[in-house]
Order: sequence, then structure tokens, then C-alpha cells
Amino acid sequence: MNHKQKKTLILVNLGGPRTTEEIEVFLTDLFTDPFVFDLPLPEFLRLPLARFIAKKRTPKVKKVYESMGFGGGSPLVSETEKQAKTLEKLLNQKTDIDWTVKVAMTCGFPHIRDPEFEKPNANTIYLPLYPQYSRSTVLSTLNHLEKKFKECPVGSGGYVPSFASDPKFHQITARFISEFFGGFLKPKDFLHFPERKFDGDWKNLDLVFSAHGVPMRLIHKGDQYMQEIESSVKGITEQLRLIGFRGKTHISYQSKVGPAKWTEPSSLQMIESLAKEGKQIAVYPISFVSDHLETLEEIGEQFKDLALESGAKSFTRIPAFGTYLPFLDYLVERVLNADTAIRHCTCKEMGGESLPTCRFK
Repeated sequence: MNHKQKKTLILVNLGGPRTTEEIEVFLTDLFTDPFVFDLPLPEFLRLPLARFIAKKRTPKVKKVYESMGFGGGSPLVSETEKQAKTLEKLLNQKTDIDWTVKVAMTCGFPHIRDPEFEKPNANTIYLPLYPQYSRSTVLSTLNHLEKKFKECPVGSGGYVPSFASDPKFHQITARFISEFFGGFLKPKDFLHFPERKFDGDWKNLDLVFSAHGVPMRLIHKGDQYMQEIESSVKGITEQLRLIGFRGKTHISYQSKVGPAKWTEPSSLQMIESLAKEGKQIAVYPISFVSDHLETLEEIGEQFKDLALESGAKSFTRIPAFGTYLPFLDYLVERVLNADTAIRHCTCKEMGGESLPTCRFK
């Protein structure tokens, strides 16, 4: 009897509370992560402060999640599970390998520290679902794995790197935006899909690529995140031009927390400025691959209200990829190549520092 080779793919995302009860745990994981809540403080001060902030913010965050209509939690985990289910089907169709695809989060549940998520290698592959590299996302994920297994995953054969500058990613994103406005996407495949189709020529819109912001402290430490966003937007814009897009594109950053200086311009400022000029505005969530709080509530409600109240002719929220098949087919390609081409420390190159067990030092 022939037994198929078995492999496991683990999709990694930041996470989100599945229920109201998980909100404080999620926020505690988030703010105690040194690559996310990066303060110039010793750990014995930073960690208690992080836990205090998480506890203090919990009641406010609960109200936001309650307003979204997902049972008091975030849909991010369930949306990632949908992606996992489709990817498992695609991988098993395209190879002679018996694939299992799991979901792990760096904040909340199911947590990447859980025993079921095994050491990265050629048969256990980790795919962080972040198109652009950042200390707060990719390097944080690698740090979690390194602490758990005492080995950096980069170069292990079990890590799929980010893809901000990949022309295929640019082509697929431009196609997705075009198909959204062309009415070719299936509303049932997306959360809170716009009920009304955009009435006009979308190729003349002001298109805002809104990315999750990060503190400038991370950028000053060598985080290449802003360059990664700019590379993505430049490539996608070039692809959009090829299919006739004539409007202006803009980059902005959302979701700022606290008084520290973050990446700019802020999406709120960008939306308000364009709206005051009477523009028709569309927003695409360039740093997200599935819909959740930041896309559905922040872009879909807060940005929309601000735009229309400030004089915009129209406002359109473009969804994140979700289970969009061309994107998932693209991820399959990347998984099958894994990190076999990596021969240097991408953590140092993209995040500003090598992890202690880097195999390329």
C-alpha cells in the first residue's frame, strides 16, 4: 500500500477575540508583545503597563465589537478558517501530498504557542498572512516561533515570506479591484458586501490604499514597512493603469493608538481632505487579506461617515480578499516554494534586527 506524504500548513494572523469573553485576553496578548507594544522601558515596567492598558481598554473595545453584529467578537478567526478550508482543498487537488491546513493567531485563540503547532520544517510550513513585512506582524510571528522552538524559522524550509513586491500579487490585487467594481464578485463570499453598486466610472475615482499604521519608533529601528506598502501600491497602480484606471491613488495609515507618533498621513486626514474637495473616494485595505474590525467598522463605518459628512460625492469600501480564488491559488504557489530561496537574514534586512538563533549570522 502506498502512503501519501503528509504536510501541514499553518496560516498565521494577528488574531481577534471570537467572543466577548476573549477580548481582554486578546488585548493582553497584543500589548505584551514587545514587537507590537514597543516602549523604551525595561520589561519589569513595560509588561505591567501593557496589562493595565489592556484591562483599561477592554470595556471600550467590547462596545465596538458588539456593534459589528458578530456576537460580540471579531470575524477574523472564522474568516481565516474559511481561507484555510479552501487552501486545504486546493493543495490536495494540486499535489499528491496529504495536506492539513490549520489556523494560528499571535494574539488570542487558537494561539501559536499551543502544542498542536509544531516546529517549522519542510513538512510543517508557516504562512503569515501579511502581504508586507513589519516588525509588528512578521517579525513578531517569527519571534513567537523562535521562543517556542529555540530556532528562527527563516531558512528552515517551513516559512513562507511576505510578498509586497511580487508582480503576481500586484496583478491579482488590480484584478480583484476591477472585478469588484465590475460586479463580478459574489456578495455571499464577503462580509457586509456593499448593497449598492458604485454608480459611475470607477476608473476616475480617488483610490486610497489604507494600511494599518505602526509607531514611528518601529520604523526608526529599521522596519521597512513603509517601503513595503509603497512598493505594493506602486505595483498595483501600474497594473490598474494597464486596464484603464485614470484616477489618483493615495497611501494612508489607519488604526493609530496612543499619543506616540505613527506612520503618516493618517487615513482620517486623507479621507477628510479628499472629501472636502468633493471627490469620489474608494478605500482598499492594502495590508489586510481578510475583513475584520479595521475594515468593516473603521473603514466601512467611520471613514464612510467622515467622508460623506465632509462633502465627498461618494464613498466605497472595497473588501479584503477573503476566499477570492485567484489570491488563494497564488498563496498555494508560494507555499509549494516555501522558503527554499532564502539564503540570508530577512529579519535584519526587513525588520532591523536578527533574532538570537538566526542561522545566517
